[in-house]
Order: sequence, then structure tokens, then C-alpha cells
Amino acid sequence: MDRIPFGVSQFDSLIDGGSPPGSVVLLAGDAGAGAREFAYTSATINALGDADSDLFELHYGAVDSRSSLPDEIHYVSFTANEPEIVGELTHTIDESIVSPASEVISFEDLSAEYFQLSPIPNDWYVQKRRTITDLGSSHERRGILEALGEYLSKNAPGNLVVIDSLTDLSALPDEQVDWNQMLMLLKGMKKAAKAWGGLILVLVAQESLTGRQMGSLMSATDGTISFEWESGGNERARTMFVREYRGVLSRIEEENIVRFETEIRSDGLDISNVRKIR
Repeated sequence: MDRIPFGVSQFDSLIDGGSPPGSVVLLAGDAGAGAREFAYTSATINALGDADSDLFELHYGAVDSRSSLPDEIHYVSFTANEPEIVGELTHTIDESIVSPASEVISFEDLSAEYFQLSPIPNDWYVQKRRTITDLGSSHERRGILEALGEYLSKNAPGNLVVIDSLTDLSALPDEQVDWNQMLMLLKGMKKAAKAWGGLILVLVAQESLTGRQMGSLMSATDGTISFEWESGGNERARTMFVREYRGVLSRIEEENIVRFETEIRSDGLDISNVRKIR
């Protein structure tokens, strides 16, 4: 495949059908400005292509001749399970779209690894009753980075993976996840993704990081799409712009596009206006 659709139709049409395969992309921005909505839309619309082709064509349109939908869609969360994520999806996207799409999305809840060394009671994040077998294997604890790495090795090749979110990892104590260890995981992910050939989207809340930390994350990945709020008079607009991104930024620069205005509709995030250099 030459491209993997993001699932944001007008954006894909401007960048030759989507992302180059083998990319690890940061979705970074202000709270509510669109990064999470972009991730939700990407997972849901790509899944809809497999779940219901008629609905997919209605809400997305035809896939570019240079693009192919990912084989599978995986959504990885460190703190939420499938019902919680599906519930969040329906706050952004109409349930008639989310319902069939969620049937083909594979949800991975890493709460057990994330909270295992915290003082939080086990029954707050473990959804099923623990058995004798579970108790017997409890000493074989995996670290959260190890768990994520194992999941990606098994499920990322050829597929779309959403990681929600890097901010959760950066909030852990240093004895659980050191910042440099997290950066090394990203760098390793970037290298491995070239062989995997899929697309990995990594959510991060930009306001929770220093400028130096954000710069480190950007250098450890293939591209960054940033989302911000802009104010004009009494109105606020969600805006999106592409930073360092091989195979995508050059296409936008050719079109002299400096920024996208976005909107959240019933079928997810899409572009409402393109700002060009005049």
C-alpha cells in the first residue's frame, strides 16, 4: 500500500490519500481542541470500512486509489476498558456509526499493568473476579512499557493502532516509567514501524509537557499533528496544523496550506476551512 487513510476525509484528500505506511504520529494539542476527536474519528471511520461499506461510503466517500484501509483497528488505553471507550466515542460520533464500527475495533485495556504499583484498590480497575489462577500468576508482573511493546509487536503490523495516551505514561512516578525509557520506547517504535507498515497514532496533551519534552517526543516520532484553540472576537475555533511529517508536510507546503480549521460533526472531526498563504 502507498497510503493509509486517517479517516478524516477532506484531510486525506489533500495529502494524497492519507499517511505513508510505517508512521508513528503524535496527535498533540490543547484540551478539547481536536486531538482526541481526530483519534476517535480515525479509529471509527477506518473500522466502518470493514463493518459497513455502505455507511463508510456515505460518511467518508471513496478511498483514494493510492490508499488501502488498514487490515485491523486497535485501540490501546492505559486507564479505560472497552465499554468506557465506546461510551466516549458516542459522545463525539453518532451511535449509528460507532455501533457497527466498535464491533471490529480491538480494544486493549492495560489498566492492570498501569495501576499495579499504585495504592488504588484492585477492584477499581479489574473488571472480572480474580481466580486462583490469576492469583498464582500475579508475581509475573509486566511493566507498563513492556506490556505496550508486546502488544504492538503482535498487533501493529499492517494495522492502525491508537495509543491513548502518552500523557498517562508521563504522569507515572519515575520508578515506574522514567521519561528517558518512554522516549526509548517511542524511538524503538518508530524504527519497528518501518517494517510493520501500519500506522500508529499517539495521543498526548501538550499542555502537560514542557517545550523541551515536546521537542523530544517530536524527534522520536515521524510526524506531529497539532490542535489548538484560536479566539477571534466572541468566537473560538479549533485549528489543526501539521508539523514535521515525512511524506505529508511536503504535500501541504506544495499547496501553500498553513492551517486547517476543523469542526466536530455527527460523523467525527473534519476540515471546515483551509487557510492558505495569500
